[in-house]
Amino acid sequence: MRGSRQMLLNLFCILWLPLLLMAASPSPLASGNYPSAPSLFSGMYKGHTCVGCVLVVSVVEQLAQWHNSTVKAALERLCNYIPEDLQGFCYLLAELYGPHLAELIDREMNADVVCHSLKLCKQDTGQPLCHLYPPPKVGLSTAIRKAKRIMKTSKDLKSIMGFSNLCAFPLLDKLCEKIKYVIRNKLPFEDFDGDKFSTFPTLRGYHWRGRDCNDKNSTVYPGRRPDNWDVKSDSNCNGIWGVDPKDGIPYEEKFCKGADSRGVVLLGDSAGAHFHIPPEWMTVTQMSVKAFANLPMAFTDELDWPQFSEITGFLNSTIGGWTDSLYLRLRRRNRCNHRDLQNISQNAGGWLRTLRTSHLAVTEDSGRWLPWSQSCVPHPSDTLSGGSSANFLDLIKSLSRNQLLDNPAIVVYATIGNDVCNGERDTLAHMTTPKQMLSNVMQALQFLNSHLPKGSHVILTGLVDGRFLWDNLHDRYHPLGQLNKDVTYSQLYSFLNCLQVSPCSGWLTSNETLRNLTSERALQLSNVLKEIARSEKFSNFDIFYMDFPLRQTAAEWRQMGGEPWQLIEPVDGFHPSQIAAALGTNITWQKALHEWPQVLGKENPFNNQIEAIFKDQGGH
Repeated sequence: MRGSRQMLLNLFCILWLPLLLMAASPSPLASGNYPSAPSLFSGMYKGHTCVGCVLVVSVVEQLAQWHNSTVKAALERLCNYIPEDLQGFCYLLAELYGPHLAELIDREMNADVVCHSLKLCKQDTGQPLCHLYPPPKVGLSTAIRKAKRIMKTSKDLKSIMGFSNLCAFPLLDKLCEKIKYVIRNKLPFEDFDGDKFSTFPTLRGYHWRGRDCNDKNSTVYPGRRPDNWDVKSDSNCNGIWGVDPKDGIPYEEKFCKGADSRGVVLLGDSAGAHFHIPPEWMTVTQMSVKAFANLPMAFTDELDWPQFSEITGFLNSTIGGWTDSLYLRLRRRNRCNHRDLQNISQNAGGWLRTLRTSHLAVTEDSGRWLPWSQSCVPHPSDTLSGGSSANFLDLIKSLSRNQLLDNPAIVVYATIGNDVCNGERDTLAHMTTPKQMLSNVMQALQFLNSHLPKGSHVILTGLVDGRFLWDNLHDRYHPLGQLNKDVTYSQLYSFLNCLQVSPCSGWLTSNETLRNLTSERALQLSNVLKEIARSEKFSNFDIFYMDFPLRQTAAEWRQMGGEPWQLIEPVDGFHPSQIAAALGTNITWQKALHEWPQVLGKENPFNNQIEAIFKDQGGH
C-alpha cells in the first residue's frame, strides 16, 4: 500500500508540477483572456504565466550570481535541489528554455525583459508593460525589442505538447477525472469507504480532516458517537476502545461518557487553509536540497499547510513559528476529542486558479485549443475562487456531520478578506455588498442547522483590516529582492495589480483612499456578521461573533520583542504567518474561556489516564 501511495503522489506531482510555477501569484482572479502564443504555459491566464516566468528567471539569474556560475550550471543546480522523483520535469524545462535564458541573461536582460521576449508576459492593447524590476536604462520597451531581435537569431523554441493533453492518455484519464472531482468537491482523493475521511495525509487527506482508522468501513470515522462504547473496536478513531479488565467497564464509557466531546470544523479561505510558499524556495542564499524536501507534500496540499493552522493544526510546525490551534486545545481539554477535526477551506492561490485554464494548451501536432471535454480540470463556470461568503454555499457541502450519529461541533466561519479582495481594476464594484453578505451567510447557517447535531456552536469571524499589510511591508525587500536590494513589496504589489492577479488590489496598493474604502467595506460586512450573531437563533447551535484579532496579535507580538511584518507571509506579502496563527489561537481561546465557556465543553478529569493507557494507539 505504501509503495502504491508513493507512486500516486509522484504521478500527481508530475501531472501538476507545471502549475507550481504559477503558484507565486497568491490569489489571482479569473479572466477570459488567454495568451495565444504556444508555449509551456499556453492557455494559462497570462498574469499567472508572467508571474511564474519572472519568478523562475529571477531565481536562476540570482543562483548564477550567488555561485558565480553560468546560467546553465544554475539551472542544473536548481534541478538538483528538487526531490529526485520530480527532477525529470525540471531538466525538461532546462533543455527547452535554458539556452534562451542563458543568452538573454548573459546580455544583462532582467527577468521582465526575458519573459516579455519569450511571450510569457503580454499586456492588453493600451495597457502598460508590467514589470517587477526597475526598467533598464534604455527603457523596458526598447530592451524587449532588442531581446526579441536576439531571439530571432537563435534557434526557434522547441514546441512542446500541452501538458493537459496528458489526461488524454488511457492510463491517466481516470486519474485526471478523480483529481478534478477532488479539487471541485474538497474531498479526500483516497477514501475507499466514502465517509469523507482518509488514511492518506495529503490530497485533502488527514492533513485536512481527522485520520480514518478503518477505510473499509463507512461507519467508522472521527467525530461519531461510539458504537456500543467501542467494546470491540474503535468506531470514532479517537484511539480509545476495549474493556478495562479490572471492572469490566468499556474504556470509552469510563473516560468519555458525559465528557462534552465535540469536534472543530473550519469553513475558511486561503488564510484558514494556511497558504504558505517557503521563502527559501526563492531566496538563493537559503536554497538547498533540504529546503525543497517538502515540495511534493506541499504541492499535493495545494501549497496549504492545514496541519499547522490556527484552527485545525495538529503537527509541530516546520514553517517558522510554532503550532497552536483550537483543535489542539480542545484535545488537551478532553482527550476524547482526538482526531475530530475538519478543515474545509479553499485557497484562491495561483495553483487552484490555474487549474481552470491549464487545459487550453496548444498541442504540438495540431496547434488547436483542447476542448473542455478533454480537460482534466473544472470548467471556468465551476467555483474555484477563494473561500468567500458566496462560494461557501458550495464549499460547505463537503462537511461531514451526521445529526443522529455524531458529536456536536464547533464551526468557525472565517472568510477574512475575499469578500472585499479581488484583482479587478474597479475593485470596489466587485466587492460583496452588505445585502449580499446577509443573504449568503444566512443560507450557510440554514444549511448548518440542517446538518449539525444539536448542541453545536458556530463562531462568525469578522473581516481583517488589511491596511496593516501596506503599512508594515511596502518599503521592505521581498525575498526576490534581498540579494540585490532591488524588489520591495510595493513593487511586487504594483506588478500583481498591473497583471490583475493581485490577492487584494484594494489593500495592496499605494492608493491610500482605496485602502481606506476597502477597510470601510470590510467593517460593514463584519457588522453584518455581528448583527446576525446578535439577532438570529437556530435550533441546533448557538452563534457567536468575534473580530479578527489582528491588532491584539500585533500588540502581543510586540510585547514578545517581535516586529509586525513578521506576522505576514514573506513570499506573498498577504496571508497571516505561522506566528500570527499561533498568537491568534491564544486570543481566540481566552475570549472563549471568559465569554463563551459553554462552547469549549468541560475539562475531562480522565485525560492523564487516557494518555497513559492509549498513548501508543492514538497518534495522528
